[in-house]
Amino acid sequence: MEEPGPAAAPPEGRDERSLEALSLAGGGREAAAGRQLPEGRRATLASALELEGTVLREGRLTQFVANNLERRIRLSGAPRGEPPAGSGASSIPAIDPGALQDVVALAGQVAAQVDELLRNVHCGLQALTALSVGCIQTYRDGVESLGEAADLSIRAMYALVARCEELDRAMQPVPALAKRIRDMKGTLERLEGLCK
Repeated sequence: MEEPGPAAAPPEGRDERSLEALSLAGGGREAAAGRQLPEGRRATLASALELEGTVLREGRLTQFVANNLERRIRLSGAPRGEPPAGSGASSIPAIDPGALQDVVALAGQVAAQVDELLRNVHCGLQALTALSVGCIQTYRDGVESLGEAADLSIRAMYALVARCEELDRAMQPVPALAKRIRDMKGTLERLEGLCK
């Protein structure tokens, strides 16, 4: 019976060993090395794991690193009945040239549609830019017109205030004239009383 070495891979049909098999294998290896085991004693879990990888102990913590870990992962992930990835048979299916041509044609269609989309976006952005420029120019013209109208209104207001001041100065003799008119009216009333 041949003993697997530290880097030996598991058989094709099995991707892992049971703890019982590892324990028995560990006991057989120690017996072949000339060390007698006590009766009824089996190899411990750590000694069984040492056959399949590296065991590191730090206090109560035990770490295990398996040999051929990548192969074991590939074998554990492969469906039953299929050859493993490293056995020489290619797991990549053949590429259909027609499918490649379809992919190229679809990629060309997608590229053309993307170009058309970019052209439409460009035209839309140009239209929005022109509209924004028109709105800004209209706003500028409105602000300028409003400034001119406000300036004209202020000038007209100053002119009106000046005219009102002139009118106020021209109306200053009116109270004196009203007094004279009242005096003349009183004199006329007295003359009319004398004539009767």
